[in-house]
Amino acid sequence: MELRKANKDEISIIQDIAYITWPVAYGDILSQEKIDYMLGMMYSTEALTEQMDNGHIFLIINENNKDLGFVSFENNYSKSSKTKIQKIYILPEAQGKGVGRLLINEAEKLSKDIGNTMLFLNVNRHNKAQFMYQKLGFEISKSEDVDIGNGFFMNDYVMEKVIE
Repeated sequence: MELRKANKDEISIIQDIAYITWPVAYGDILSQEKIDYMLGMMYSTEALTEQMDNGHIFLIINENNKDLGFVSFENNYSKSSKTKIQKIYILPEAQGKGVGRLLINEAEKLSKDIGNTMLFLNVNRHNKAQFMYQKLGFEISKSEDVDIGNGFFMNDYVMEKVIE
């Protein structure tokens, strides 16, 4: 498997992975209306361009000329020595094959290289991915409900991992 840093010309790849993955990841826990709203809010070309312009690093993982997933993260989040994993999605057919581990390990390595000391992320409280994060050394630090507009909230755990 190969990792590469995404550029703005690859926004459509990120969008394709998100639009394939979200209904599988969230179909049983979020309404279709909420999924559509969140995808539009976070994965429009304008939103992804703004994220890249504001320091979000996107890594895409590829195997045999097929893009399998991506991670995005923000180093020095809120001027701290923490890195926030903003997004991580793997195509359903590639899940369970270590793709997520590779993406998180690379984000951790790049964060450590610049002196960050902690990774953290938000995960929906009903998302099974939280168990993968626990296997990778993340621990739940708190629960929070984030107002994302349009009458919707993200009901998440914040999970943290010390970078060693």
